[in-house]
Amino acid sequence: MSDHPTSFKQSLTLMDATMIVAGSMIGSGIFIVSADITRNVGSAGWLIAVWLITGFMTITAAVSYGELSGMYPKAGGQYVYLKEAFNPLAAFLYGWSFFAVIQTATIAAVGVAFAKFLAYLVPSVSEDLVAFDLGFLKISPAQLVAIVLILLLTYINTRGIKSGKLIQTTFTVTKLASLFGLILFGFIMFKGDVWEANWADGWNLHNLGSTESLTIAAALGAIAAAMVGSIFSSDAWNNVTFIAGEIKNPQRNIGLALFLGTLIVTIIYVSTNIMYTAVLPLDEIASADKDRVAVAASNVIFGNVGTIIIALMIMVSTFGCNNGLILAGARVYYTMAKDGLFFKPAGELNKYAVPQWALWVQGIIACLWSMSGKYGQLLDMISFVVVIFYVMTIIGIFILRRKRPDVPRPYKAFGYPFLPAIYILMGISFCILLIIYKPQFTWPGLIITLTGIPLYYIAMARKNVRA
Repeated sequence: MSDHPTSFKQSLTLMDATMIVAGSMIGSGIFIVSADITRNVGSAGWLIAVWLITGFMTITAAVSYGELSGMYPKAGGQYVYLKEAFNPLAAFLYGWSFFAVIQTATIAAVGVAFAKFLAYLVPSVSEDLVAFDLGFLKISPAQLVAIVLILLLTYINTRGIKSGKLIQTTFTVTKLASLFGLILFGFIMFKGDVWEANWADGWNLHNLGSTESLTIAAALGAIAAAMVGSIFSSDAWNNVTFIAGEIKNPQRNIGLALFLGTLIVTIIYVSTNIMYTAVLPLDEIASADKDRVAVAASNVIFGNVGTIIIALMIMVSTFGCNNGLILAGARVYYTMAKDGLFFKPAGELNKYAVPQWALWVQGIIACLWSMSGKYGQLLDMISFVVVIFYVMTIIGIFILRRKRPDVPRPYKAFGYPFLPAIYILMGISFCILLIIYKPQFTWPGLIITLTGIPLYYIAMARKNVRA
């Protein structure tokens, strides 16, 4: 008989949970994606507006999830909410997409981002070099560094929640302080002529290089395309719901952590972009080398040493981000396995009360994505699916209010029904605009999600046979 624990230990405080929210959100996106956003919208005002719209959507969704986390304070988070509001199939499709791409490809992308900026300090690990040429696949030193990072953090997290939470809190506090410092020094180096030039025509939504305003339809398409980057940069805030079983007083602390974490990150993201427009001309934001806007801004603020400062900041940021993603993701597969919808060993805890097998299988898939080099395209394509599942989950609040009115709700969705309804409308609008104007960002993610349907029925058949 196994002497392993059969349930999670509640050892995470409100501070720990808030650091998981903020730390999982802030990876490399804020340092990079503003270049693409600027190319899409062509003006300083709309660059900031895209981040504000995304921030509003993120905070609204987060405070709405607070109600669900209070009702179902257990491991699995969004997977559990979808199962309770809709049915096991809807939950499985989310869990399958999460395992196949959403979490694992994000872990890969963040790992390679760490390696890319390490190359500023150690050129031999550059993404432009070839470590192995397998004929059909070339693997760079940066990809190997990403794999080592993923395996290291996976191992650390198999040793118990305390190791993971120490890394998370330490690295998140460090990167928050670093970002606040970058913003502060950026405003100290405020360039009045650059600011005036950027904001002279700040609300003219147009293609960069042209002063001609876009039609309403094209403008909406441009905003939706621009938001792919900001939504990716603001994603993973829901990871804290996956580890509900390990948070003290989860009915109260998860909702609070969601609100505090998303609010902190939104303030930082908007402030960082305002700072960019205060030190860099708009065309330099849009044309930054390899989209590394923060490097260009830091070189203006700190001189030649700016590149090294940003490289160190992004390494700290991506290290902490990946720790949060790895720590939280495995809890979804654990809950799926408990429902008989994932590999059975994923539903077992090791002697440190963590799902070791689930952690390792997640790590292996993330390493495969790292080697493939296709994670970047996949993440563009999956933003559509991520928002669909967010919209479905928030619709679930309305369904559960009618279906299960008697379930205790220690925390109720702020602004219900108006704010959740606004999020639903904004999320659906974003998805429709992507379908119309950027279909290449929609159908691959949908195909990956829909392949889960036959897998669900195979899993159910096997579950019935075992029963």
